[in-house]
Amino acid sequence: MTEIDKKPEIRFICFFNDWEQRKVGEIVTDVERPIILKDDEVYQLVTVKRRNEGVVSRGFLKGRDILVKNYFEIRTGDYIISKRQVIHGANGLVPEHLDKSVVSNEYLVVVSNDIISSKFWALISKRHDMYRMFLLSSYGVDIEKMVFNIDDWKKRTLIIPSKSEQNRIIEFFERLDNLITLHQCKYDKLVNFKKSMLGKMFPKDGANVPEFRFAGFNDAWEQRKLGSIATSTYGGGTPATSNEEYWNGNIPWIQSSDLTEDEVFGVSPRKYISEAGLRNSATKLIPEDSIAIITRVGVGKLAIIPFAYTTSQDFLSLSGLNIDPWFGVYACYKKLQSELHKVQGTSIKGITKNELLEKSIFVPISEDEQKKIGNFFKVLDNLINLQKRKLNKLKNIKKTMLEKMFV
Repeated sequence: MTEIDKKPEIRFICFFNDWEQRKVGEIVTDVERPIILKDDEVYQLVTVKRRNEGVVSRGFLKGRDILVKNYFEIRTGDYIISKRQVIHGANGLVPEHLDKSVVSNEYLVVVSNDIISSKFWALISKRHDMYRMFLLSSYGVDIEKMVFNIDDWKKRTLIIPSKSEQNRIIEFFERLDNLITLHQCKYDKLVNFKKSMLGKMFPKDGANVPEFRFAGFNDAWEQRKLGSIATSTYGGGTPATSNEEYWNGNIPWIQSSDLTEDEVFGVSPRKYISEAGLRNSATKLIPEDSIAIITRVGVGKLAIIPFAYTTSQDFLSLSGLNIDPWFGVYACYKKLQSELHKVQGTSIKGITKNELLEKSIFVPISEDEQKKIGNFFKVLDNLINLQKRKLNKLKNIKKTMLEKMFV
């Protein structure tokens, strides 16, 4: 192994020495703290979520109700591995509120020592290399039933830094995780606020006015079918993919995967067709500021398109709107989401053109009220998207650092 192989690409400036290659069995300290379950005593059991999502409680049981009696106590800061789920990322640190919980012998419990800390184990377990090592050290035919072979794992090798460098790396990622959590909370609050306002700024079932209104508007809303809010409707189609002359032109061609769930604008077409493709297929050129609604796979996704476009056959587009376009797209979104919620757990594979156009929404009589509502949600969505970009940027930084700060 060359010298460069033993040093990470990105490193704190106060560390210069090579990292050390060691067998897992030489550096890991696993413990067992067996307990005798008492019938009338209550114990908290835990589980480890997949995808490195942490150790969580799975409830409380009296000793008499725990059928398997071979249990062990875990403590704050222990790093535990689910022997049957580790290849799916089921490992993590025990948080303080789960101190002195209990686990069965289906878990491996690892603690800190003079060579490596339990926090460092939890950190490197998020890396692709460790996922691969866990997989190689597991046996079984069914991916869901593979069992972790601890002895095999202990024969494999890792390259690790000194304990002091480990601590600096851990501190860096803890701060980064705290920042990610903060931005995730901000994002979640905005999303929940939008959900709440959609419920308050559109009439509920059986009502013709919303719970919350902008000042100066008092008239009842009117019920209208979707077919009545557009002067034209357009379907779509797909030019023959085998004919290159039909593709790579300058006409945007939108498919369902171009739309993002819960986002009603900002569509970026990935494919374009030519004039020949337009003429020789069922797709149509749709005017700008139309609402593209998915009617097949992906029902519930829709967007307002600020440019002329074409679509696949998965869409029905509402064009020539006689209501404010931004109000229209949010009213349609609210309608589709409420109907999807009513049939939660059922897969909706599609909706016909007639079924869609017969659906009803409530519309304010005042165009000014329509515009205020549409603009309110447009601004809110811009805030949500901005927060989402910040969050994704931080997650990408973490992903990059997990590669570049380790050997």
